[in-house]
Amino acid sequence: MSDQNILETVITCPVCGHTKAETMPTDACQYFYDCTGCGTVLKPKQGDCCVYCSYATVPCPSMQGAKCKSVTCVKGHYEPD
Repeated sequence: MSDQNILETVITCPVCGHTKAETMPTDACQYFYDCTGCGTVLKPKQGDCCVYCSYATVPCPSMQGAKCKSVTCVKGHYEPD
């Protein structure tokens, strides 16, 4: 795996299924996310550090660097090299 973190991801609302491409922040985990489809405020699932680790196609940069071990990563949401 490259030393560069992947910053582009697609987040999916678990309520309405709306998807949106986003650029993840590199300086902090994002705990809240407002769905632009239905207005639901997403929060991380238990055991995840942020909404990207819970609902996006790529975990946050912090977890990428840590070789993510969260529940969603273990279930195949993301598999580190």
